Amino acid sequence: MSDGGAAAYFERLGEARFRATDATSGAWREDEQHISPALGLLAHVVERDRDGRRSDGLVLARLSYDILGVVPVAEVETSVRVLRPGRTIELVEATLSHAGRAVVVLRAWLLATRDTAAVAGTSLPGIPPPEQLPEWSPAEYWPGGFIGSVHLRRHREEAGRGWFWVRTDLPVLAGEPVSPTARVAGLLDIANGMTVRADPAGVHFPNIDLTAHLLRVPEGEWLGIDSTQTFGDTGIGVTSSVLHDARGPLGSLAQCLTVRPR
Repeated sequence: MSDGGAAAYFERLGEARFRATDATSGAWREDEQHISPALGLLAHVVERDRDGRRSDGLVLARLSYDILGVVPVAEVETSVRVLRPGRTIELVEATLSHAGRAVVVLRAWLLATRDTAAVAGTSLPGIPPPEQLPEWSPAEYWPGGFIGSVHLRRHREEAGRGWFWVRTDLPVLAGEPVSPTARVAGLLDIANGMTVRADPAGVHFPNIDLTAHLLRVPEGEWLGIDSTQTFGDTGIGVTSSVLHDARGPLGSLAQCLTVRPR
């Protein structure tokens, strides 16, 4: 797959200004950003702000994004504010804007970590590792630089149901270290388009939000997503997913859809 020669999804222009590269393009239109990389950028902005204020390493446990509109492949600005400060729990809000218009708002809960190995456990089933799934290109459904920049391995059970692994060779931000959590956040929005219930040429189903709950910092280069897409009969849908990494179940993901037959 091609990434158009970009070295990263974003380039830093200033303290809170960034330029989206062609590798962010696609999903419903190639002249607009696929919102997934921007979600990773906002996670990075929150962690960078945290590290500038404190050194105890609170981790991102919930990432709740509201997607307020589309954004061109162009310059964007970010801002961060702490809504609920605390010693072991913080609620932080970050906004990504273009030309003075808010495009995405993230509300993130950050939690202190502690040793809970003695009580850890889950009943969530695993999925086969990436090497056991066939390579797959979603280019038949989705155009643009972002889809061209990712590597996918997928199993499709039926329309709207399946699981897949995704990774990318591109960093979220050029020349700047980004955490595993921010890297994974930059891939999450792909979940809505990989086990589609209907051909996107006949039905549009963009998501207006995305909420992820994470059990821990992700491990490994692959993100696994076990996904079910559901369309209701009144124009509303939901894509529900379980997230996986090299260690096993990582968390959960939900996206609210506006379903629009063409």
